[in-house]
Amino acid sequence: MNFETIRWENGKVIIIDQTKLPEKFIERTCQTVEELHDAIKVLAVRGAPLLGVTAAFGLYLGIQNCNQKKGEAFIGEIERVAAYIKTSRPTAVNLFWALERMVACARSNVQKTVPEIKEILFHEAELIKREDSELCRSIGKHGEPLIEEGDVVLTHCNAGALATAGIGTALAPLYIAHEKGKRFKVYADETRPLLQGSRLTAWELNRSGIDVTVICDNMAASLMRKGIIKKVIVGADRIAANGDAANKIGTYSVAVLAKYHTISFYIAAPYSTVDASCPSGEQIPIEERNGEELKKIGERKIAPDDITVYNPAFDVTPQTLITAFVTERGVLYPPFDQALKK
Repeated sequence: MNFETIRWENGKVIIIDQTKLPEKFIERTCQTVEELHDAIKVLAVRGAPLLGVTAAFGLYLGIQNCNQKKGEAFIGEIERVAAYIKTSRPTAVNLFWALERMVACARSNVQKTVPEIKEILFHEAELIKREDSELCRSIGKHGEPLIEEGDVVLTHCNAGALATAGIGTALAPLYIAHEKGKRFKVYADETRPLLQGSRLTAWELNRSGIDVTVICDNMAASLMRKGIIKKVIVGADRIAANGDAANKIGTYSVAVLAKYHTISFYIAAPYSTVDASCPSGEQIPIEERNGEELKKIGERKIAPDDITVYNPAFDVTPQTLITAFVTERGVLYPPFDQALKK
C-alpha cells in the first residue's frame, strides 16, 4: 500500500480522514485525546483492527503530558483515559482489546518511574500497530488459496487497508492473489448509509489495479441468482465465542443470500476480533447511530426532516451461515466454538 492509515508524529496522531474519500485524500491531525475520540465517533478513522491501533495511540496521546509522579496515581489516569476512549464506539471489540492490553502493560510496570511507563506504553502502541500489519499479511496468505483463477468475489463494507494498519482482513487474500498474478473480479456493495463499499473499498482496490465493480446493496441477490458471484468475503467487528459475527449492517442479508444460492461465505479477521467472553451474537452490543446519516447523502436531503429513523451500524450473522473464518493462523471450519477456542 502506498498510504499509511495512522502514524505518530511530533506528539500527535495523524490519520487519513476517511470521511473525505474518495473525493479528497486528506490527513487529520489529533493533538488531544478528545480530538481522537471525535475522529473515531464520526468515522474519520474506522475499521475494527485500525480502531484497536488508534485506541492504543490515543491512550498514549491522552497521558503523554500527565504530571503524576507516583505509579499508582498515574495508572489511575491511564484507566480514566482508557474509559473515555471506550465511549467512542461500542461494537468493535479490537478497540476495547487494545485499551485493556495497554492498561495491563502499564499495571505490570507500575514499579517503574512514570517516564519509564510512558516510554513502555508508546512502544506497546507501536507494537500493536506492527502486529496488526503482520496479522493482515498472514490472513492474506492463508486466504489466498481460496481465490481461484477467474473468480468473482463479493464483499461488503470496507475490510481492506483503510480498515487496518496493513493490507486489510477481507481484502488481504485478494491483494496476495493479485500479487501472485491471479485474475479475478470483485463486486463491492455500496454499503448504505455511509457507502464504505463504494467510497473506500472501490477506491483502494481500483488504486491497486484490481478489477472492481460497485453495485447497490440490493443488487447482490440478482447477481447471485445469475451465477455471477462465486464467493463472499467480509470482515468482522466482533466474533462471539460460538462463531456468531457482527459486521457492518447488511452483512447478515448477504449471508442469507449466499446460503440460499449455495455460495461460500467467508469472514476474515485477526484473533483480536474474537471476544471469548461473549457467548453468542445475542450479547454483542450494536451501535445505533445518528439518524441524519440516513436522511442525507452529503448535504442533500433524501428524507423528510421530521421522519423517524432507525440506524443500527451493525448486524449479526449467525455462525450457521458462515462457511469458514480466515485468520492469521489458518482457515477455521465448523464447529466454530472449538476452532476459535483453539
